[in-house]
This record gives sequence, structure tokens and C-alpha cells, in this order.
Amino acid sequence: MNILQINSSARSTGSASTRLADAIVTRVQAANPGAALVRRDLAAAPHPVLDEPTLQALFTPADKRTPEQAARIALDDALIAQVQAADVIVIGAPMYNFGITVQLKSWFDAIARANVTFKYTENGPVGLLTGKKVYVGLSRGGLHRDSANDSQVPYLNTMFGFLGLTDVQYVYSEGMGMGPEAVAKAQAQADAEINAILV
Repeated sequence: MNILQINSSARSTGSASTRLADAIVTRVQAANPGAALVRRDLAAAPHPVLDEPTLQALFTPADKRTPEQAARIALDDALIAQVQAADVIVIGAPMYNFGITVQLKSWFDAIARANVTFKYTENGPVGLLTGKKVYVGLSRGGLHRDSANDSQVPYLNTMFGFLGLTDVQYVYSEGMGMGPEAVAKAQAQADAEINAILV
């Protein structure tokens, strides 16, 4: 088994979402001795944003790209290869201003590539990253689960479905900005959710 862990907090240390992702990975590894783990910390090693030069490189045939364009696309290729090789994907996803982080958005922008991780058909888009299990550890300062303020989960569901990642489970750690008692309660509830989904 190959596990890919994506930490998308802006913090390299002390992140609640990374704590969740670590806890999930620990349980997956315990159930699958010998599983290989690739961990990508998008704070420690930020991926470049999707900008005009990147778009120009993507729409330039591979054999016509400049060395600079080829080098830029190679960065995205590396992320795509990691996802393609993974059997289990674990994402730590904090909520920033009601959405995902720019770090995670840049990761999605990198791995969503036509005819590689999805394709367009007469019946609409079809995701090509099938047969994988996804766990997402969500941390929030407030309480947003199943509310109109949560634009994070709908977006993630859309992106996962678009890419063919349909087996997705979420673990919530909410109220992290509401004081020590709320933090302790949130962590206990998250641990209980992890225990429930990873029996």
C-alpha cells in the first residue's frame, strides 16, 4: 500500500489539521504494516500558484516548451505522479476564511490536468484517479459543520468527484479558536471519529 499525506496548513508546526492527518496516517499504517508513506508539506515546500506563464506552458506542446516551461510543468508532473501512485490519500485541511488554503488550492490546480487525471466526454467530465481511498482532516476555528458557512466541504467534494476520487471520509476538529476546553473537546471528538472510521 502507498499512502500520500498532504499537509496544507500554512504552519509547518503546531497545525491542528496536520495533527489530524498524522493521526489518520498512524491508524492506516497500523492496519497495513509495511505501507509506504510519502508526506508532502505544502508550507515547508510551497507549490507555485497557477499563473499566466504556467498556463502558457500547459498549453504549449511538450516538444515546443522552453526549458523554463518544461521545468515548471515538471513540478506539476511530480505531484500528479504521487497521486497516481497512492492507494490512500490523507489530507490535512484547515479552514481559512471559510475555504481551503491557497496551498491546497495550488495542489488541486497542479493535479487537475485534462487527459491525465480527468477527461471530457460526450456525457461530461470523467475522473481518472479511481480506486483510491481519501481521508480529510478538517480543522476550524469555529463551528461550521453542515452549515451554510462551510464552503470547504462542498468544494472538496466537487474536486474529488471531478478527479474520480469518490471514496472520501472527513474527520472534523471544530471550535479550535474557542478556548482550551473547546480545543480539548474538538480533539477528543476527532479522535473518536478516526477510531470509528478506521476500525
